[in-house]
Amino acid sequence: MSRLMDIEELANYLRLKKQTLYNWLNQGKLTGIKVGGVWRFDRREVDAWLKSRHRFSKDTKNGAV
Repeated sequence: MSRLMDIEELANYLRLKKQTLYNWLNQGKLTGIKVGGVWRFDRREVDAWLKSRHRFSKDTKNGAV
C-alpha cells in the first residue's frame, strides 16, 4: 500500500480547499479511511477516482483542439 495522505496533503495535491474535501466526504463524492479520527487517502485510489470522473468537452470529442 502506498503512503496515505492526510486532508492537508490531499488539498494541496488537488489544489482545493480542505472544506471542499470535507463536503465531498460528507456527500459521498469522495471516500477515505478514518484512522484515529483523522481522514487518510490512498493516492492511487484518488488518482483512479479522478480518472473515472474524467470528462471531455464536445470540441475535444469531435477532434477539435
